[in-house]
Amino acid sequence: MIKTSVVVRTDNDFDGRPIALLVQEASQYASKVYIQVGEKNINAKSIMGMMSLSLSGGDQITVVTDGEDEKKAAEGIKTFFAQRK
Repeated sequence: MIKTSVVVRTDNDFDGRPIALLVQEASQYASKVYIQVGEKNINAKSIMGMMSLSLSGGDQITVVTDGEDEKKAAEGIKTFFAQRK
């Protein structure tokens, strides 16, 4: 299991299309991918779950990956958030 701290980078709220793209990114990996915000632990492969988070630019989240390609998944999700504008 890998836990990676990430800051959400976006000028706008993180909703709609960005969430769909995040779910697509997370779904590429065989590993389980979760986003933790406070007490919430949401499956990053679930569009409905991700929409419930209401993320905004500057939010601190933790990406948790667990499985056979967890390192690749952690890097992929971290890169996804780093490239958002």
